[in-house]
Amino acid sequence: MASSARANILPYRDINVHVSGAHYAFTSPSHSAQSLVVERPSGDLRMNDGPLLASKRVSSIAGILGIIKLKLDKYVIIITKAEPMGRLRGHMVYRVVATEFLPLRERPVHDPDEDTYLTYLKALLANGPMYFSYSIDLTNSFQRQAEADLTQPLWKRADDRFFWNRGIDEHGHVSNFNETEQIVILNDTTGPALGFSGSDATKVDTAGTGSETQILSYVQTRGSVPVYWAEINDLHYTPKLQIRGVDTAQNAARRHFTEQIRTYGENYLVNLVNQRGREERVKKAYEQMVRILVSSPEEDVEADRKTSEKFHGIEPQGERERMDRLHYIYFDFHNETKGLKWHRAQLLLDQLADGLSRGGYFRGAEMPGNVEALETRMKQTAVVRTNCMDCLDRTNVVQSMLGRWALTKQLQDAGVLSQADKVSDDAAFEHLYRNMWADNADVVSRSYSGTGALKTDFTRTGNRTRMGMAQDLNNSVTRYVRNNFLDGPRQDSFDVFLGAYLPSTAGVGQARTFVDKRPLIVQAIPYLLAAMLFIVFIFFLTPRAPESTVWPIRLFVLLCVAVAGWSTQFMVTNGMLYVNWPKLNTPQYALEGFSSALARAQKDPVLGQLVQAKRARNVSRTNIGEMEEGKKRLD
Repeated sequence: MASSARANILPYRDINVHVSGAHYAFTSPSHSAQSLVVERPSGDLRMNDGPLLASKRVSSIAGILGIIKLKLDKYVIIITKAEPMGRLRGHMVYRVVATEFLPLRERPVHDPDEDTYLTYLKALLANGPMYFSYSIDLTNSFQRQAEADLTQPLWKRADDRFFWNRGIDEHGHVSNFNETEQIVILNDTTGPALGFSGSDATKVDTAGTGSETQILSYVQTRGSVPVYWAEINDLHYTPKLQIRGVDTAQNAARRHFTEQIRTYGENYLVNLVNQRGREERVKKAYEQMVRILVSSPEEDVEADRKTSEKFHGIEPQGERERMDRLHYIYFDFHNETKGLKWHRAQLLLDQLADGLSRGGYFRGAEMPGNVEALETRMKQTAVVRTNCMDCLDRTNVVQSMLGRWALTKQLQDAGVLSQADKVSDDAAFEHLYRNMWADNADVVSRSYSGTGALKTDFTRTGNRTRMGMAQDLNNSVTRYVRNNFLDGPRQDSFDVFLGAYLPSTAGVGQARTFVDKRPLIVQAIPYLLAAMLFIVFIFFLTPRAPESTVWPIRLFVLLCVAVAGWSTQFMVTNGMLYVNWPKLNTPQYALEGFSSALARAQKDPVLGQLVQAKRARNVSRTNIGEMEEGKKRLD
């Protein structure tokens, strides 16, 4: 009876889309249920019981992502191809491979802005990655699933924090926020995971755990420092750092940690940023925020011969208010692991030992007669929230270490390992485990930076290799290029996809939103630089006869070198004019920096007279006006 009821609330795995000039209809060939009809061009939804007529084509699809409204039209986004990635408790997990946008009306007018919106969204979905399952909730941890109402459909149970997220705002949402759940399934009767069946060396004896299927999971989070700060790109390799007053972010940080405590319980805040140099300001701002939030904070600083601040802890000593469940631990990761001594990160694990033991992990068992439900045997009552500057490379190292600790503890408690054994003792399993976390690091890094994580050669093998160093150099260069020249369109695509910006319907057929509003002379400098470098390159590659006159050519090449040098100097000096900023919700610091750079360019002895001040005012006002217009439409 339970399985029959559950079948009625699961989404269909086989879907056909029927396309006609009047509607799109979605049916399931294996079910006689109603069909979902999306009327064209209104977008109205209705359920249909009768036959579908006048379909121009019928296609098989994997699912429907949703409906999005752009400047001219609404589009139904469908999943045309999905790739099986593995099983979780017998439920297949898929990755979205290809999508298609179905317009609700044929566009009679060509509009460049609409085409740009579509290009951005298609690129976002193509690069993903985006995963889904027809029969299990991927957005909630197993502990939250055990507490959920299984009579509700999956879409009502989903945790919308993990569709997409961006930087801290007044609602307390922080950038680069991820929840990572490491899962162990004992006595799994549903068969091996797709793509890896395990070798004899990596299989464990679960005879001591009984015949019931048990779920062991450990949850960690990562997220940006919860104050208003930003790294401002200006073509220099190291971006400028801007931090607003900590008091201005107090309410946002309080909302953020209120949600974290409500969801996870005790929060151990592990901060890995450098205590010296440009990152020091971020560290101090975080610590100041914690002091504001907790009651009667008591601080403890531990030093050693390497650093004057190896650890810095802030613990509440007052009454147990909500914010007193925050425990701040700073670890000087850079100094302690310098020279690839990653094993010294174990010092942090020792510092967290008491909190980790008290927080525990989730342990559940499938209930007899209802394999979908879980009986809770143990709850995880605390979480470690780790951050570095971008919550990527250093954070990956620490999270994999904590995951290894949790896995050893879980298997010891389950009787799979003795109290003297560790999972790292098995070389084959350790290799598998290292690669699993390195793959996770790459996926998280690509989602935010566009490249794989750094130093994953060490994560995978325990050693640094020349190939790994070369890959890190390639990733670093790629991140620089993406951050300065490609990040604007990527952020715009996030904003449109999330509904953080709603396109205007004004100016149909005109390119208003994405047009380059910089003065033409400013736009021309990179092309001038490229032309000069090309001429110099050709000069050195072109063979010349011994008797030919070369001094006029040499003078011309020297002139090209001088022009190239001046062009480079102009672009570096006025770098914010050449960063590809988001054009939909342009950050205020970008607008201010752009105006300052344009004012500085007006003083250039060569081009100053050509860069008009009036144009600078128009650019700022236009950007601000369009940004405010988008916000009003959103409200």
